[in-house]
Amino acid sequence: MDKGLLVVISGPSGAGKGTIYRDVIARTGMERSVSVTTRAPRPGEREGVDYFFRTEEQYQQMIASGEFLETAAVYNNFYGTPKAPVFANLENGKDVLFEVDVHGARSIKQKYPDAVAIFVMTPTFEDLESRLRGRGTETESSVLTRLSSARHELGKYNLFDYIVFNDDVEQATQEVIGIINAEKNRMKNNLNRVKALLEK
Repeated sequence: MDKGLLVVISGPSGAGKGTIYRDVIARTGMERSVSVTTRAPRPGEREGVDYFFRTEEQYQQMIASGEFLETAAVYNNFYGTPKAPVFANLENGKDVLFEVDVHGARSIKQKYPDAVAIFVMTPTFEDLESRLRGRGTETESSVLTRLSSARHELGKYNLFDYIVFNDDVEQATQEVIGIINAEKNRMKNNLNRVKALLEK
């Protein structure tokens, strides 16, 4: 490819996007995006590996400077994706994989329209409800809220290029890798290589 591919995985809580994200990273060697956060480091977390840890004042300065691809407030802390390391990886031909919510996916697509956005969903809402309840960590109110959010997120389908139904995590992971491989071979992503061949 002429440059790296930026891929976004999104979907509702309980759909399994986090597991697929980790499996794809492990199998493809894609670069993962390292977020900036204002929360304190947890035991074992390393600067620049798990997160970039910044004060709220530093974070707000980064927002004002337009340094983020996407940013969000979560439980009184801020999380965001810095543009510079992502774009550096892409320019160096490295593929970058994101796991973000729908709001983050929208922001990334707005700032980088060539991003490939994949929505991960269970085959039915009943399956999603079963998974959420199966965790044993959700209250009834939380389950209903998350199901409502899932419907809202799926309603933003026009933001996404693909949908992968996660009935079996192994198959879903293979489908995501298949999408990535197909995108890497699209003609528009290889024009410089094609032109170089024609010039020989």
